[in-house]
Amino acid sequence: MSTFRFMLNGQLKPFFSRLLLVSSSVLLATALTGCEQAQQSAPKGMQPAAVSVMSMTTQSVPFSIELPATLSGAKEVEIRAQVSGILQTRNFSEGDKVTAGQSLFSLDAKTYAAEMAKSKADLNAATVRLEQAQREVNRIRPLREKNSISQRELDNAISSADINLADVKSMQADLEQAKLRLDYTKVISPVTGIVGRELVSEGTYVSGPEVLLTQLTQIDPIRVRFGLSEREQLQMRNDEAAGLLTLPEEGHWNTRIKLFDGSLHPQVGQVNFSDIRINSQTGTSELQAITPNPNFSLRPGQFVRIILEGAVRENAYVVPQRAVLDNGLGKFVYVMAKNDKGVTVALPAPVVVGEWVTEVAGIENGWIIREGLKTGDQVIIDGMARIFFPGMPIRLADDQLPSAAQQ
Repeated sequence: MSTFRFMLNGQLKPFFSRLLLVSSSVLLATALTGCEQAQQSAPKGMQPAAVSVMSMTTQSVPFSIELPATLSGAKEVEIRAQVSGILQTRNFSEGDKVTAGQSLFSLDAKTYAAEMAKSKADLNAATVRLEQAQREVNRIRPLREKNSISQRELDNAISSADINLADVKSMQADLEQAKLRLDYTKVISPVTGIVGRELVSEGTYVSGPEVLLTQLTQIDPIRVRFGLSEREQLQMRNDEAAGLLTLPEEGHWNTRIKLFDGSLHPQVGQVNFSDIRINSQTGTSELQAITPNPNFSLRPGQFVRIILEGAVRENAYVVPQRAVLDNGLGKFVYVMAKNDKGVTVALPAPVVVGEWVTEVAGIENGWIIREGLKTGDQVIIDGMARIFFPGMPIRLADDQLPSAAQQ
């Protein structure tokens, strides 16, 4: 045993090493030869793959953009009393919906009711004095015509009537002010919305408008704020200038709100503001849309996604999303074509994709192809898994033969 180990470690080890190297070289050469033979014989023995194709034609496609957004109330209202007084009652439940014109608070109105009664009395007295002055003018005017009195007496009577008329108008204004102050003892909701918590309790003296009573948020309609990047805006302007894109007039996009669970808010809104300035930190400009919210399902502070609609992509090619493949270097599609021997094969065509579209020309989910295709190209949309290498022979699937014959 020791002699055999000595020979293996000493003399036979180089021999076994050379034998292993020669064997590996033979096996590798055999494998390479087999692969080359398989590649040369595969196209001849392999049946053409059955595929489905779509003939490329240009069409007008709805263009939309989906962006993150936040919701805020259309109006944030601070509720304040316009007169001073003791706060007697709160006429709402915190966090409830209130309607425009609904009473929110009531102040002690006794003082203002007394002021209004006094103003009415003053107005009545002024009215009586005016009537007396007018009767005096009517009495002495005929006397002046007969020269029974002087012109000065008539002028004094007329002036007295005019003064009393001015007093009546002043008293009427005082009465209106007293009535307003009395009405202001009832603090009314200016809009329909959600009321916040009370900030002043009953029995507290309110000195006037400087005291905040509560806050009210109008959420029907609701405001949607979002940012649109400078790059996207520049791309759209360039496409519009080239005739490839038609944008909504004056930037009034229609808007749909997508909620966290993927569902869509049923009401359609519209963009009503676009800031001309670009935020230097985010590279976006702010836009705002107003959306009806009649059932108050949307709330301020909520994060959503907004879909801008109303633009049209002109002269576009659309293929199903499943037809667009990626080889790590870029996206491509397979096109049915003839090779130099007249055999129908699948050839890769690099493409530049645009945005996703849904339900266009019978395609539920598709890519807009911006570059790489031309009218009449037969793009393979089904059967790509049967194409094992570029240039592989293909044939139309049986269910497409009649339509292909017509094409």
